[in-house]
This record gives sequence, C-alpha cells and structure tokens, in this order.
Amino acid sequence: MKKTVLIIMFAGLLSVSCKQSPKDENVGSDNSSSAATSSELPENGSIETPIGKLTFESGYPSKETVQKLYDDMDFQRACQAYLWGIPAVGMHEWNKAYLNEMKGKNNEMVSYLDFKEKLGILTPNYTTPYIGTFIDTEKDGPIVVELPAGLMAGMILDVWQRVICDLGVVGPDGGKGGKYLILPAGYKKVSPPGYYIVQSKGRMVFAGVRLLGDDKEKAIKELIPGIKTYTWSPSGTGEIRPVRRAGDVKWSQMPPRGMAYWESLNEIIQNEPVDERDRLFLAQLRFLGIEKGKPFNPDARQKKILEQGALIGEAMAKANTSDKRVEPPFWPNTQWKHALAVSVDQKTPYYDQLDERAAWFYEAVVISKGMLTQTPGVGQRYIASYSDKNKNWLNGSKTYKLHVPANPPVTQFWSVTAYDEGTRQMQVTKQGRPDISSRKEGIQKNSDGSIDVYFGPEAPAGKESNWVQTNPGKGWFAYFRFYGPTEAFFNKSWALTDFEEIK
Repeated sequence: MKKTVLIIMFAGLLSVSCKQSPKDENVGSDNSSSAATSSELPENGSIETPIGKLTFESGYPSKETVQKLYDDMDFQRACQAYLWGIPAVGMHEWNKAYLNEMKGKNNEMVSYLDFKEKLGILTPNYTTPYIGTFIDTEKDGPIVVELPAGLMAGMILDVWQRVICDLGVVGPDGGKGGKYLILPAGYKKVSPPGYYIVQSKGRMVFAGVRLLGDDKEKAIKELIPGIKTYTWSPSGTGEIRPVRRAGDVKWSQMPPRGMAYWESLNEIIQNEPVDERDRLFLAQLRFLGIEKGKPFNPDARQKKILEQGALIGEAMAKANTSDKRVEPPFWPNTQWKHALAVSVDQKTPYYDQLDERAAWFYEAVVISKGMLTQTPGVGQRYIASYSDKNKNWLNGSKTYKLHVPANPPVTQFWSVTAYDEGTRQMQVTKQGRPDISSRKEGIQKNSDGSIDVYFGPEAPAGKESNWVQTNPGKGWFAYFRFYGPTEAFFNKSWALTDFEEIK
C-alpha cells in the first residue's frame, strides 16, 4: 500500500467542499455564486470555498454562514488542540493506570520487567527493565527519589513530558547514585546537604529509570533494592517505599479516542498550572466547553465537533508521525528517520515545538537528554522506519529482511523492535518476542560479522533465530536503538539499509 493512502483519510472530509473552482467572473455581483479564487469576499451573493458555500448580504455573512464559520473555526481548533494535548494526555493516562489498575500509591516506584508488564507502554524496549513513579506534589509535598550507584539512566518530567532533570549516568549523579529532592511548585527554596534539588513547575511529576547492564537479571537483583522514595521535610524524612512489580494486569497509556480524549485533557487543564505558551490554546478550547475552573459539560454541537476533531486530529497525528516532514532521513536515500524529533524543553530559538512533540509522543513516552545524546559512548539514540525501500508501508502480511552491517556503532548493545501501528505498543504474536538484539542468544551471523533480521508472519526456512513475527493484515513499524552510540553513528560511516521485501 502506497504512502499516498494517508491522504485518502482526509479526502472524505474535503470531498463535498473542495470542488474545482469555477471562474470568478461573477465575484461581487448580486445573487452570484463563485469560487474562492478572488482576494475579496462578495458584497452580496455566494462564494464556493474549501469549507463549502458562504453567503453574504451587504458585505455581512448570512446568519447561516456565521454559524458555518464558527463550526468550522471550532473544528479546526479541535484538530490542532488534539495535537497539542498528546504529550500530556499520554502521560495522564499512564498515571491513571498506575493508580487504578496497578493500585500504585503516590510516589511508589513500580517496575516493568517482563513483556506483559510493559505491554501498556508506548514503544518500550523489549529487553530493558523499567522502573517509574508518579508523584502528586500537591498531596505529599517534597519527595525524595534515591538511586544506587550503577548503570542506569532516566529522567524527571512534568505532565507535558518536559525534562526537569536527568537521572543516573546522564544525570548529575553520573551513575554514582544520589538523592533527588523534588520540590512542589512554589515551595520555598531549600538546599539541604546531600541532595540534588529538583524544582517542579507543575503538580504531577514522573520519575523513572531504565537499567542498562548487559546482565538483566543481575541488574534487577543488585540495583532495584537500592531504588526507593520517601517524603521529606526540614524536620526529617518519611516512610521508605521500595520498588514493587506492576503485576500481571491489563493496562494502557495510549491516548483514548472520541470524547474520552477531551475528558482526559480537561482533567489535566483543571489540575495543572497554565503555561504562558498555552494560553492561546485555552482561549480556543473555551468555546468547546473546556475552560479552567469550570465543569466540562459540552452541548450536543460541541460534542459533535470534539468527536470529529479527535478523529481527524488522530489522522493528522498518524501522518505527522509516520511520514515526518519535520525530519529528514537520517541516512541519505533511506526511509530511516529520527524517532525522537523533539528537544527536551520542546523549544527552538524562535518557536515552541508543536508538530515535533506530537510526532514523538503520539507513538512514544518519556524523553531525556540521554535519549538525544551527542556524546559518543553515552546515552541512547532511536531511529525509526515505517516503510520498505520501495516506500511502501510495512505490512504484517509480508516478509522483510533487514541487513545489519558488521560492527554496529555501540558500546553497550543494539536492538530492533516491531510495534503495532494501531496501538504503538509491542506487537502481540504467538512468538511472544517483538525484537532482535545483540544480546539475544543464538543469533546467526554472516561470515563478515553482519546480521540479517527477518520480519514476517512465518520464519524463512533456517532463519528462526533471526526472525520477528508480524501479524497479517496489520501495519507495523520499527525502532532501531543504539545504546552507547559511537562516533561511527554520529558521522554516519556506519549505516542501515532499508527493509527489503522478500518473496
């Protein structure tokens, strides 16, 4: 299926109104109907536009046209607000699953170690153990996150997934361990000895780490017992909360669809302070029933527009993510692009990033400086592909080969993981393993040290150890992760080729 099929998703929206424009020789004359090819609106009469026919009387839009314009204005705003809200809604949904399905206590660290526990996360790494917590700073006040010395990396984020502080080997402790004191917004400045001070700007905070050691079981056994949280005050510390397993529960942090998306976004708006950058979005949402300090009770008109806005907003998010116009190919003439195209503060010198953050957080969660490393041998980098070398979407009914050249540029390990297009979570197949990594036992190497990895519904004969199963009839995409990328990654002297369909 060609990439152009994405455009079809929008064709139905515009097919009624986006007709070929007739000549505009009658623009401005009484009772005329013309196309919107003129730079002037008619004094009297009608004009055909991409949103349908607009009628004017003595220069004013007719009452029907006024309503039509307001409906379209609100619809366009709903679509853009959907893209704007993606980072916060994704994080908020995880927080709700943490509290409800996992029965997590405020600031209690929870571990995600196996396939089932990670399944609700957007694009996790199959092989990497995760530990994380959500902190409601308004309820518990200052909280300490204590880390032991060891090979781990992580971050502290606000609800919009902006980095407040990195943790572990990429943080101020440098992998030597330390105590991070997270202060609520507006809390008086304190500097107790022995703590790294982290000042929150909002109410909800996420703190998490991933374990990076090559011996997964050893890392779990030695490091997790040293990870803990507890409350802090000038007079002392509270009860220590150790890490516990998320457990075998069904959950998902995927942003919900339809009205549930807006209900989730409204909860965030009611609970969090308003950033200066977001005031114009909140000005637009008030006409759709979402206003800080007021109950969310949209009328029938607003509900219809919000439901349509969520539908088309997600279609826009799919296009914006899988065919990133904000990002060039990482290796020239390939389909591989940076998965993570947003900066840790979501800013550039001249604008705040909107499309960039929507592209990442629609299909993924969390960000850190380490995940955007520019230092050889430190941190991680993620490169994504959604298409084969012929620019066709990756399809679970077909079989592909990915050639991984010898000597991948990593000091730790590499992995390539297949994700379901619809859920952006790890594929669930009978095989039960959605990736291949350099840490996998029994992987077959070619005589020159390169590796061929196969993706498809059935394993090619003799290639079972190098095969990842896909689901027929479903789209999928891949992340190729570099842990501790070396200079050959940055100067691109080492490069991947595209997925190649094989018969």
